Amino acid sequence: MRSVLCDSLVRRADDHRFIFLTGDLGYNALEPLREAMGQRFINAGVAEQNMVAVAAGLAMSGLRPWVYSIAPFLYGRPFEQIRNDVCLHDLPVMLVGNGGGYAYGVMGCTHHALEDYGVLLALPNLCAFVPAFALDVPALIAKLKDFSHPAYLRLGKCEKPDDLVLPDYAPWRRLVKGGGATMIVVGPLAGGVLGAVRRLDESRRPDVWVVTELPIVAREIPSEFLEDLERSQHLFVVEEHVAHGGVGEMLARSLMLLGAVPETLTHRYALGYVSGLYGSQQFHRRECGLDPESLVASLDRS
Repeated sequence: MRSVLCDSLVRRADDHRFIFLTGDLGYNALEPLREAMGQRFINAGVAEQNMVAVAAGLAMSGLRPWVYSIAPFLYGRPFEQIRNDVCLHDLPVMLVGNGGGYAYGVMGCTHHALEDYGVLLALPNLCAFVPAFALDVPALIAKLKDFSHPAYLRLGKCEKPDDLVLPDYAPWRRLVKGGGATMIVVGPLAGGVLGAVRRLDESRRPDVWVVTELPIVAREIPSEFLEDLERSQHLFVVEEHVAHGGVGEMLARSLMLLGAVPETLTHRYALGYVSGLYGSQQFHRRECGLDPESLVASLDRS
């Protein structure tokens, strides 16, 4: 997704308000953007707190700063600056975190972002965007170009099956229809899930939805989703994020407000480090039951 981000931002590099700051990261990926933007591409160094504070000042001056780093370095180290300088002033600073969830694998917990959107959505005025596929990124860039509030864009590796034809981008999309549970997936996990559930017979196959824009607001949940949930009476939420502050909690609360609580809730989420070992992203997903095989098996056990 990072290369698609770069290409999309290069196409708007002639906007004189657009400033891009990186925390000494993006090598062998963001050079085209650096060349296109010239002095408006700023390497702020390994100084994330200062980088976010500078971005807040740029936004106060009428500019449109985008701030980039590995996800945990982007929201963990400068959390106070995001809270006090950006969110409390409701400034249009776009925070781009690369490598959501366990994406950085063997680099360990310091490089994993398992609580990112839950933590950030506790702050005032901020919205989070979690593209499931690389093709979502240009649509989100177009939306964020004139977004008037703080935003967090969580990037990962696109896992879309080659033969999957995606519908036009929307915050909520149903990608597979079936007669089983109503499944909602957040982020790139959706690719592997779709590849697995499409092989199931219709009676076992869940309706699979992808949600991209957070927080979840009850009145914005599509009627088609609520109708499917009423049919299945089984909500199955999958996210590479801890349970606390995650989509499972947000969606459960919204459904309670709507009086649309299903009979069964299955929530699969990041469990941290089950064995105490570090490995690839796929290793951690398997330990948490987030791999496609475990999720399909869960459909029968739920």
